[in-house]
Amino acid sequence: MNKVGLLATLQARPGKEADVEHFLLSAGPLVEAETETTTWFAFKIASATFGIFDTFRNEDGRSAHIGGEVAKALFARAEELFIAHPDISPVDILAEKL
Repeated sequence: MNKVGLLATLQARPGKEADVEHFLLSAGPLVEAETETTTWFAFKIASATFGIFDTFRNEDGRSAHIGGEVAKALFARAEELFIAHPDISPVDILAEKL
């Protein structure tokens, strides 16, 4: 069972919505290479609001993801793409259905 996760919300700069969507779509192969990331979802909440939710079996997996290629790419482009730094919250998973 997955024990921990991350929930990130991203607010695109005006005119950068398509760039954020493209970035999230292009991150898939980077996440696939992360063996300890068990699930990863990129989603759109509203026209300029996006999110990422991912899960891990343990804290080591979550830590590896935080230091991984997706996180590096996200923060490298944060100023260009987002109004503010991504709001990233660690979560504890209470139950799951896969």
